[in-house]
This record gives sequence, structure tokens and C-alpha cells, in this order.
Amino acid sequence: MARSGAGRAEHNKAHSCSHMTTATQTLAEFAAGLAYDDIPGEVIERAKECIIDTVGAAVFGAELPWSRIVIAYAARTSASGKAAVLGTPHRVRAPLAALANGTLAHAFELDSLCQPSVGVHPGAGLAVPGLAVAQGRGASGRDLLTAFVAGYEVVYRIGEAARHSSEKIGFHAPGLTGVFGGAVVAGRLMELDAGRMTNALGIAGSLCSGLLEFSNSGGGMVKRLHLGRAAEGGVLGATLARDGYAGPPGVLEGRFGFLNVYCRDVDPSRLTDRLGGEWRTLTSTLKRYACHITAHVPVTAALELKAQHGFAGGDVAQVVVAGSEKMLSHHNITEPRDLMMAQYSTPFCVALSLFFDPTDPRSFSQERLEDPAIRALARATRMELREAAPGDTALASRVTLRLKDGREFTREAQDFEGMPGRPLDRARLAAKFRSLTQGNDWVRPDALIERLENLEAVPDASRLFEG
Repeated sequence: MARSGAGRAEHNKAHSCSHMTTATQTLAEFAAGLAYDDIPGEVIERAKECIIDTVGAAVFGAELPWSRIVIAYAARTSASGKAAVLGTPHRVRAPLAALANGTLAHAFELDSLCQPSVGVHPGAGLAVPGLAVAQGRGASGRDLLTAFVAGYEVVYRIGEAARHSSEKIGFHAPGLTGVFGGAVVAGRLMELDAGRMTNALGIAGSLCSGLLEFSNSGGGMVKRLHLGRAAEGGVLGATLARDGYAGPPGVLEGRFGFLNVYCRDVDPSRLTDRLGGEWRTLTSTLKRYACHITAHVPVTAALELKAQHGFAGGDVAQVVVAGSEKMLSHHNITEPRDLMMAQYSTPFCVALSLFFDPTDPRSFSQERLEDPAIRALARATRMELREAAPGDTALASRVTLRLKDGREFTREAQDFEGMPGRPLDRARLAAKFRSLTQGNDWVRPDALIERLENLEAVPDASRLFEG
């Protein structure tokens, strides 16, 4: 039966829309087409630093009791493979290595993130699935670095378009965004073309997960798992897409896509903003302390005041921390019930830093959680909103310490060593790496960091963790 004029117009409109390029497809085309030689040297170096930092964090994480549960699961579930479960003797298939190592990297609040923050953890979300797939396929270090950068440029823009709104409604953002980044990294190493990379992203959108309830009622082990699941999901999405499985091409901006389901007040234009012209990989940020990023600037300010004025933790009667709205809504925890919640608590982290060295992750322990002096000072810490000024970083904070003798000291701080404007130099990164990997029977820190520092010259990633 012939269509009416209106019917033909509707048919033509629908046909035309079906051929429009989505933002998901644009990102997939960029990721599939990116070449190592297209990437500036400083971007490659930042990617390399993030991978080094991630391996160190995962090796440290392998020693923790909650990590051992996941390691045991991966070891007994997977067939033997080429991908190392970092810090252990186990070699498993890429999906299980990604699950385990993503969990290990995020196991103790040590893995990298980005600033300005958009809810992305590039170490656990990108380096981990990249290492797993690169080892399994015997890819080169150049291949791995290219894949990492491709994934970073895509996933940062997804987080940027979401405007970090997922956590306002109760999702743990890295568990959502990480699966997209992991799909790109894994897909790139699997040599997916743009069409299959689009499918990998489309599949990844249905694998997002992670709730913030752990921050309010305990059960903090599950937080560590969110990044493992994201890394595993990324490998799964890419693998299925490689084999012909399809996903929606409008998974990011569609009516029931990521931005409209998991987020609020979004800006879809940021999905492809300056893609290939401005390198978001340069936003990577390496942590200094084993605690949530929101506490890093207040802890830094407190340490600087302590060094300047020469008082001890026991001399402090009260702490006032002025910071962001998120610091007040998510991290104003004066009575943490478990260690994860303590690491999430700005009052506890500032209090601990006045008594012990927070650059040593071993300072964050069950013993410290139960320390009466630290607990008392955390209870005596008041949080308040700090009005932002032009040029402030999102983490800018003001810390006031009132001593028992009546003296009062205040410090405004914008950043910490490890942020893009104040990067951690290679010597300090190496020192951090050695500190995190010391004592592990399955790692030779000096040999490993030398390989990672020269990753672009590694011909076969399956040999990265030998010996």
C-alpha cells in the first residue's frame, strides 16, 4: 500500500536519523584510529606514570585480606593464562586478571584518578584491563600505551559530560565510567575497527554498576570490587564485540542511554569536545595518601602547618576543615565504623595525619582506627562549606587547627603533590613504587620499574612480570 505524504516524510526522517553519527560512534572512530605517533611525548609519559603507579598499588593491595578473597576466586575460576594477578604467582585469563587487579589496585585508596575530577580512575579502569589483554595477546608496550591513551580520552569525556552527577544520586562513578574506558583499551588491543568498538561501548553501557551505600552503613569491602568489575566488564564488552555481538550505537546520549539514566544535569556536547586536540590524559593525578581524594588537600595543609609550627598531634584540641559541598555530603564522617569508612572520612584522615605519617599506607590500619587519640580528634573536627573563589581547584580547602594552649593556625591550600599542576616527579614515583612493593615475594621492584619506565621499548607485554 502506498504511503501518504506525511508517512513518507516520517519514513525518510527515521531513515535519515538511523544514519546519523552518534557521539558513541565518533568516540569509537577516534579510539580505533589513534596511532602511537599521533600522541605527544608528554602524554605518553603521563600514561606511563599512571601504569607504574597502578602496578605498585595493585601489588600492595594483593596483601590485604579482602583482596585475598578475590584473588582466590580468580585463581580457582579461571583456566590458566598469561595475565599476572599482580603480586602473586597466579597467571589467569584476561577477564579474571582484570577483575582481580582492578580490585587490588583500588583495594586501599591508592590508585590514580584525575583532576578536575569526573569520576574516573584511570589506573584501575584503564591500566588494569590494558595490562591483562596486552599480556594475553603478547602486545607491545607501544600498543598498550596507545590503548591506554585512547581509553583515557574517551572515558574522561564521558565523565565530563556526566558532570560528576552520578554520585549525587547514589552511584559510585568509577564503577560506571570505568567499564567504558576498559572496553576501549581492551578493544584497541584486540584491534577492533570503529564499528566493533562502537558495539564494545554499547555493550559496556549495560555493565555499569556500583552503589555508594558502603559510605553510610559499612560493608566497605564492596567499594574495592567496583573497579574490578569495571575492568572485567570492559574486557567482556570488547571480547563480545570482537566476536560479533552488538550494542546500541547511542548508548551514551540516547533516550535510555548512560547520560539520561545514570546522571543528572548533563552536557552531551562534552562527549566529543576537542577530541584529538586537547589531551585529557594530562589530567591524571597520583595519590600521596591511602585515603579518599577529597581528604588529600586538607591532609596536606595540616601537615604543612605541623611542619611550620612544630606542634604534635596531641597538642591539637580542635580542627575545622572548610571544603566543597561533596566533602560535607559524602565525607563528613566523624565516627567511622570500619577501615574503608575511615579512609573515606576527612575528619579521620586529617586527625591520623597529625599523629602518623600518611604517606605510608601502613599508617591506615585497624590499630589506628581504634586509636583513642585519633578517634577523639576526629570527633573534634568540624566540617563547613568553603565558598569557592575564581581560580580555585575543586579540592581547595581551608584548615584551621586550634591548639590546647590557645594558639590557632590556618592554611588555605589548592593542591597536593601529584596533581596536574604539581606533578609527582619520577624519583618520588619510584620511591612510592618501591615502598608499595617492598617485601612482596613475587616482585623484583627494581627490575619491574625499569621495564615499566621503558614500556615503549617492550616488545611483548606477556614478559613484563617475569622474574
